[in-house]
Amino acid sequence: MKVSIKKIDIREICFDDLKKNVVEMGEQAFRAKQIWEWLWAKSAQNFDEMSNLSKALRDKLSSRFSINSVAISQSQLSADKTIKNTFRLHDNHIIEGVLIPTPERMTACVSSQVGCSLTCKFCATGYMERKRNLTAAEIYDQVVLIDKQSKQHYNQPLTNIVYMGMGEPLLNYANVLRSVERITADDGLNMAAKRITVSTAGIAKMIKKLGDDQVKFNLALSLHAANDSKRNEIMPINEQNSLRALAEALKYYYAKTKNPVTYEYIIFDNFNDGLTDAMELAKFCKHLPCKVNIIEYNPISFASFQNAEQDKTEIFAEYLRKQGIITNIRRSRGKDIDAACGQLAVKEK
Repeated sequence: MKVSIKKIDIREICFDDLKKNVVEMGEQAFRAKQIWEWLWAKSAQNFDEMSNLSKALRDKLSSRFSINSVAISQSQLSADKTIKNTFRLHDNHIIEGVLIPTPERMTACVSSQVGCSLTCKFCATGYMERKRNLTAAEIYDQVVLIDKQSKQHYNQPLTNIVYMGMGEPLLNYANVLRSVERITADDGLNMAAKRITVSTAGIAKMIKKLGDDQVKFNLALSLHAANDSKRNEIMPINEQNSLRALAEALKYYYAKTKNPVTYEYIIFDNFNDGLTDAMELAKFCKHLPCKVNIIEYNPISFASFQNAEQDKTEIFAEYLRKQGIITNIRRSRGKDIDAACGQLAVKEK
């Protein structure tokens, strides 16, 4: 009986292991650098694309390894020029990622997990089951595909990346950090770390680990309430990661990295949009240098939350500004195609 051997995705191994494999195949070590360049800088989707390698070497690679590349299954164009993509993975799971064009920047919003386990009450992804973590290469591929899309549609390359799609990045810590390493590497996409923002719902011990690892990218915390009882109500993760624990972790992170933090605050009608809420948020902001992005809510069918009234949002923001806190109001993009913040959710097909 023939036993099928599961091939390793070649992008899951490091350069030194690749070189070792190449030598084991009877090839010269310098071939590893050529293969590495095809995999990352040129984003080859199969070994046949590697035109400066012999057919024999390509066959050897193909017999030992796979390239589990990501493909766009569907794209939708919003009236505001936002493009939402459904990506199909090698095992037929699907995820979503978004290209957000503005006059100042071209931003890719990428996913880090298939689904999510955090069950935030206002987020469509939170109502999905978490199937698995994405590999570093699968995160990388989303960036490559959205960058290509940006050039094709708007004649501009990506300028920014946000890990704000499906999933909780800090629950896929190693793969997220490796994807950032490959995106910022000279032999990868060579993007500046300061152009990358990783957003978390708030896992205190992992925020401290970001500090220990002295990461160079930006950190955003999805806060949405600076009051434990309210935050528990909409974000169950707060029950194990209280505001006090998060404040302590963020102070530790800032001491290690000197990176200011962004607080994301979705503003809900008659829930977290009052003056008391603004005062609580201002108090929380005193812990370390930060800015606040107030985000317009995008209603979903699973939840009854509504966006706060515009005048209350303006009053809320103005109060924070008077406390010396940099505050922006972020208008939603891609609402008409369910591509806006909190709306990403897919059904298996």
